[in-house]
Amino acid sequence: MVKSGLEVLLEERPSRLKGARIALIANPASVDSRLNHSIDLLYARKDFQLMLILGPEHGARGEAQDQIEMGDSADEATGLPVYSLYGKSLIPTPEMIRDADTLVFDLQDIGSRYYTYIYTMAYAMQASARDGKRMVLLDRPNPINGITVQGNVLDPRYVSFVGLYPLAVRHGMTAGELALLMNQEFHIGCRLEVVRMRGWRRSMWFDRTGLPWVNPSPNMPTLESATVYPGGCLIEGTNLSEGRGTTRPFEFIGAPYIKPRPLVDELEKERLSGARFRPLYFQPVFNKWAGELCGGIQVHVTERAVFDPFLTYIAVIRAASQLHPDRFEWRSPPYEYEREKLPIDILCGNSLVREQIETGRSLKEIKMSWQKDLGGFKKLRRKYLIYG
Repeated sequence: MVKSGLEVLLEERPSRLKGARIALIANPASVDSRLNHSIDLLYARKDFQLMLILGPEHGARGEAQDQIEMGDSADEATGLPVYSLYGKSLIPTPEMIRDADTLVFDLQDIGSRYYTYIYTMAYAMQASARDGKRMVLLDRPNPINGITVQGNVLDPRYVSFVGLYPLAVRHGMTAGELALLMNQEFHIGCRLEVVRMRGWRRSMWFDRTGLPWVNPSPNMPTLESATVYPGGCLIEGTNLSEGRGTTRPFEFIGAPYIKPRPLVDELEKERLSGARFRPLYFQPVFNKWAGELCGGIQVHVTERAVFDPFLTYIAVIRAASQLHPDRFEWRSPPYEYEREKLPIDILCGNSLVREQIETGRSLKEIKMSWQKDLGGFKKLRRKYLIYG
């Protein structure tokens, strides 16, 4: 069984926090292998003191859906103050962390550039550097393995809270490795310590770790959701439903104007590796098209080792836009604190992918357009890989 950084810290290296006054960044997935939560575990210790909790998007206890801002509160279990990092401020303010000398980060990432937790991590590192505090990162697995790197690299002109640095869409790194890269390459200057996992190998998917799956966010119920997410999240930039409000978010894709069988037929022409498409109807209970019957598809991953989620969902968007040019639309701003650029451009990290879809470029041409940048990112990331 893999030991997360949380368990390694408390079982093997508690002296690293001896005497510390801690601000903990955590959420519902911040648990050990026995499902004990890091808030409760750290609060019970006598050799250091948990002073406050910082909650990322969705809240420290998972209280909110996506893109719902939260205010500050008090933790019901401990009575400690909980400050929101997805509300008035994305970065811990000096007032929030005044009583702490150490920030401890314990969030489960899912291996995709869009996922906001790695940018909450980056902002916490910036705050630590600003205020002269230490940051201790408790590392966790990349659930979709630490080898596969796919998709384009973000253009710095399209920086946002779903893409703060020029990373590949599927970066193939753990949060600890990303923190080391960000700290060095983007000159954050944080006094950073990464508590490594025990027993994790780069080839491991989450279902090989022996660790329990707890939703890292409300619409990430399974490893299958995380597997498709590096592509599925792109659907947020369109008027298609990405399956929020259903039992299969990011696997169900559709809209009331979609006819399932022609969409499947169009996608099967592309012969995409590792995926099959099933025609279906679904009715979301919230989010886009809530209460309306949607035609669409379910994306079934048949061979995850060769599946390319980013390219696959570009194919879905391309096919839907070509089949229904009068009804398909790009979502309008605002999106994730960005009020001017199109959400699809923010997610893609450039406008080129959208423009290529609009002008009917082939999937092969679209994929070739990011290969040079992807090669550069692969070379850069190698310097910061800390697991074999």
